[in-house]
Amino acid sequence: MVKKRKELVPTPKSKFYNVRCPDCGNTQTIFSHASTYVRCFVCNRLLAAPTGGKARIEGKKVSEFG
Repeated sequence: MVKKRKELVPTPKSKFYNVRCPDCGNTQTIFSHASTYVRCFVCNRLLAAPTGGKARIEGKKVSEFG
């Protein structure tokens, strides 16, 4: 049996994304594991939906942080 190697300093698997709305082009920051529906501030279009783990991103990812 192979022993799993532990990381000395664990790094988080979650990130923040800058997501661009496909309708109006507004850029908004979204958490990768969002637990609520995230809508665009300008046109109210759905940008991210929760799935139990990572959120399903509906818009285009422009950049990511962390």
